[in-house]
Amino acid sequence: MASTTSKGKAIFRVVSGNFLEMFDFMVYGFYATAIAKTFFPSDSAFASLMLSLATFGAGFLMRPLGAIFLGAYIDRHGRRKGLIITLAMMAMGTLLIACVPGYATLGVIAPLLVLLGRLLQGFSAGVELGGVSVYLAEISTPGRKGFFVSWQSASQQAAVVFAGLLGVGLNHWLSPEQMGEWGWRVPFLIGCLIVPAIFIIRRSLEESPEFEARTHRPTLREVVRSIGQNFGLVIGGMALVVMTTVTFYLITAYTPTFGKNELNLTDLESLLVTVCVGVSNFIWLPIMGSFSDRIGRKPLLIAATVLAIATAYPALSWLVAHPSFGNLLMVELWLSFLYGSYNGAMVVALTEIMPVDVRTTG
Repeated sequence: MASTTSKGKAIFRVVSGNFLEMFDFMVYGFYATAIAKTFFPSDSAFASLMLSLATFGAGFLMRPLGAIFLGAYIDRHGRRKGLIITLAMMAMGTLLIACVPGYATLGVIAPLLVLLGRLLQGFSAGVELGGVSVYLAEISTPGRKGFFVSWQSASQQAAVVFAGLLGVGLNHWLSPEQMGEWGWRVPFLIGCLIVPAIFIIRRSLEESPEFEARTHRPTLREVVRSIGQNFGLVIGGMALVVMTTVTFYLITAYTPTFGKNELNLTDLESLLVTVCVGVSNFIWLPIMGSFSDRIGRKPLLIAATVLAIATAYPALSWLVAHPSFGNLLMVELWLSFLYGSYNGAMVVALTEIMPVDVRTTG
């Protein structure tokens, strides 16, 4: 049995790429307004922002395709090889967004290239959740699978905090005009700079013993057929993911835009709230993952869902009626607790309901 130290190193190696994936998503969400002005100029600031956010959303449309094609590759050829490929695709998308000139220089080609970058990011991100979660589940200590798998999501919170602190620093050192003109590109460039280090870390990742013990590696046709045979489980898994995805991006990537445009808070205040939410998520996820090992996944999923349905709308309505830094922080920390409670049980549940041959693809 592997030692605790070796398993800790394996967790660090596999979640490193997960960090980059979420960092890329966060910085786009944080600077959606600046990206809108650079690549989607319009007489209406609202229309410009909507085009920018639609491009952000296009990345999510690619996630199912990435999960199917890259997931099938991972299920056939191994967790390690597939996760290295996803890292390379993620880096290409980030570099494209960081370096492409604006609409004023390239015209309509500029937003199309940004869209391509987002599609690459979304395609690669589609398999990060499945690939990383499956690997963590397969190396976990018996009886602690929820705790181990929770680090898939917890590593994303480290990216939220890093991106938020970077935003705080940039807003301190640069003027609003400089941020709008070129400052928003800095986080993307930093993401590109850390790619080589993450690539080296992930290359040292060892294949999971459970995958190596398999005597049969399914063909692509067998993987696709198995998905069809278990399509009900796939739909159920998609339904489980909806609440955690909506809640997470609401309290992280959308917070700076929401705080500035709807609550009239400063960029600094909104980013500080986002940093606090990232820290809160990081704390709650492993706690609730471990708690789900004790009481089961289902009770935690049901309780968090009921609380979210009962409290989310009233809390947000009250916040819009009484906007302030303190109120935004209070509401988002409550939503962070609900997110951590639900997600801490949800991701590991996904790894448990899928057949091993298509565990990543599903």
